[in-house]
Amino acid sequence: MALLEMRGLTKIYDQGKIEVPALRGIDLTVEKGEFTTIFGPSGSGKTTLLNLIGCLDRPTAGTIIFDGQELGGLDKKDLAIIRRHHVGFVFQSYNLIPVLTAYENVEFAIRLVNKYEKKEIRDRVMRILAAVGLAGLENRKPNELSGGQKQRVAIARALVKEPKLVLADEPSANLDSKTSEEVLQVMAKMNRELGTTFIFSTHDPLVMEYARRLIEIRDGQVAKDQRRE
Repeated sequence: MALLEMRGLTKIYDQGKIEVPALRGIDLTVEKGEFTTIFGPSGSGKTTLLNLIGCLDRPTAGTIIFDGQELGGLDKKDLAIIRRHHVGFVFQSYNLIPVLTAYENVEFAIRLVNKYEKKEIRDRVMRILAAVGLAGLENRKPNELSGGQKQRVAIARALVKEPKLVLADEPSANLDSKTSEEVLQVMAKMNRELGTTFIFSTHDPLVMEYARRLIEIRDGQVAKDQRRE
């Protein structure tokens, strides 16, 4: 069953008198439960595509249907609700709140959903931190964690509300190869166990090895779309 359908997706940035096309008519369908990597050279449109999928930006033309709902007619408030409830983000720079502990960073994400009681919030946060290998580190702040541990907190924060989709933009960029593999194993495990759909944007061959679908973007268009068993 399709989670995402994109048809004729186009994004043009207006820089004064110059128009810069970032996406040039993308047609893609992403099924629920996929573990997909989008790759391509810098400036190919990878991050722009993730921003449109994640309701952080609007296309210039074309349509995006997310879980059966067409996003084009939604206002900023409705798009924010979709992000808050159904999309998790994992960034290369972690984007953790430095004054909060690992527990508090994850708790903050689930409190925004505003549908769980206090005890259930604690149970969910502790369970997801344990699942990503951070049991016992709940009270450490980001400056007391390694790069790999920070990324695990970011993964836990993205997954704690059980989103339908997780978008990971260069999640291994600041990690060594051993830590990258450990983090990817955590995400692959969550994909198998929870059925969460993952879409990565990356240059990293290691991330591509883990993907079950590889989509190459060049000059704002799909150049290759390969599925693996």
